[in-house]
Amino acid sequence: MNTELKNVVLSTDIKAQYDECVKKLLGHKIILAHILAKSVDEFRGMRPEEVVHLIEGEPLISKVPVGLGLTNKIVGVDEKGNEIVGLNTENSEVYAGYVRFDIIFYVRTKDGVSQIIINIEAQKTDPTDYDILNRAIFYISRMISSQKNREFKGSNYNDIKKVYSIWICMNMKEDSMNHIHLTNDVIMGDYKWKGKIELLNIIMVGVSGKLSDKDENNELHRLLGTLLSEKLKVDKKLDILEKEYDIPMEESIEEEVKTMCNLSEGIEERAMEAGRKEGIEEGRKAGLESGKKEQLKQQIQKKWLKGEGYRCDCRRVGRRGCCN
Repeated sequence: MNTELKNVVLSTDIKAQYDECVKKLLGHKIILAHILAKSVDEFRGMRPEEVVHLIEGEPLISKVPVGLGLTNKIVGVDEKGNEIVGLNTENSEVYAGYVRFDIIFYVRTKDGVSQIIINIEAQKTDPTDYDILNRAIFYISRMISSQKNREFKGSNYNDIKKVYSIWICMNMKEDSMNHIHLTNDVIMGDYKWKGKIELLNIIMVGVSGKLSDKDENNELHRLLGTLLSEKLKVDKKLDILEKEYDIPMEESIEEEVKTMCNLSEGIEERAMEAGRKEGIEEGRKAGLESGKKEQLKQQIQKKWLKGEGYRCDCRRVGRRGCCN
């Protein structure tokens, strides 16, 4: 394998590992609890330590396909012989190449009665080849439509569960957060239409490339900035997580923080190496071009000395001088 192709393969592999590490870090229940407590209305004012106990089961990371007809799977039958439908967590090799939800899980509300379906998506930057909000709308629509036969059957639309799709976009110009949801604009009349327009919710969280200051209003952004930073050293990250957020450093979290820091350094080193090689190549090309010009200049000078002359753009030039 040639060196250039090898470097591309290795770089892609590191980036893939980095992306997967980001999902695993965000997928820890205590981290999810912090996100919910600061961005979802149902959990505002609660301590993350309280929210974490409301998260049901283990969050599904890069397992559930987004595509039509792939999100659900028959997982069994009930006592009456009816099919039981659940989220499709089939081995990733079976659906290789399909787009998956980064993280998806169920959480109970404070009263312990209702369930909410939460999706977390991590983006390294705001993409340029499509509008990210359009993608978020597609995801939230799938989270609603895929509930058919899983959360409700037939025309029991009142059983549809509330959904949140939370998009965390890194390396933005500034910290930001937006809640995008349905509204009811009355155009005419006073009729009250029945239904829950609060079922669909998109939360866009922009995290600045610069770590937020320690402030009550910036708690979530500082946490995410610390976790996902490619510049902070591992000791600094662990120190902030423990001292400012009281996040116990379980072995798995600590190891993943260290892994991400190592992967970040690997990406940076490869970028620097690529830049160095590009600089060397540019220098080589510039040197060759300069050498050609110098060689041509020497040839012209030799012709002048021999009196052979040459043809310029305006007329024949002899050894008496040029047309200048």
